[in-house]
Amino acid sequence: MYPRLFLALTPLLFTTVAYAADCGNATDQATMNQCAAQQNKAADKELNALYQQITARLKGSPDNKKLLVGAQRAWIGFRDAECRFSASAVEGGSAYPLIYSSCITELTKARVETFKQYLKCQEGDLSCPVPSQ
Repeated sequence: MYPRLFLALTPLLFTTVAYAADCGNATDQATMNQCAAQQNKAADKELNALYQQITARLKGSPDNKKLLVGAQRAWIGFRDAECRFSASAVEGGSAYPLIYSSCITELTKARVETFKQYLKCQEGDLSCPVPSQ
C-alpha cells in the first residue's frame, strides 16, 4: 500500500523541488511567495549563526549576554511589527506573504550586518560590546 502511495506522490515531490528552484524567473504569486519565504529562511539561518558566535564570545560576561538577549527579543518584536505595518496595505491578499517576507528578510539582513560588525571589533575598541577573539 505505502509503496504505491510513494510512487503516486513522487512526481509531486520532484515538481515541488523544480518549482522552488527557479526563483530567478518566478512569474506567479505562489512561486514568488515561496521564494520570499526561502530567502527569509536563509537570512534567519545566517542571523542565528552569528548570534550564536556572539553569545559564545559573551560567555564570560553574563550581564552583557543578558543585554544581548533582551536587545534581540526587542529587535524581533520591532521587526515583526514593522513588517506587519509595511505589508498592511495588502493584508488578506495573495501578495501579503511576499511583501511581509521581503520586509522580514531585509530587516534581518540589516541585523546580520550589525552582528558582523560586532564580530569584527578590534581589541581596545571601547564602543564595541563584543570582545574580540
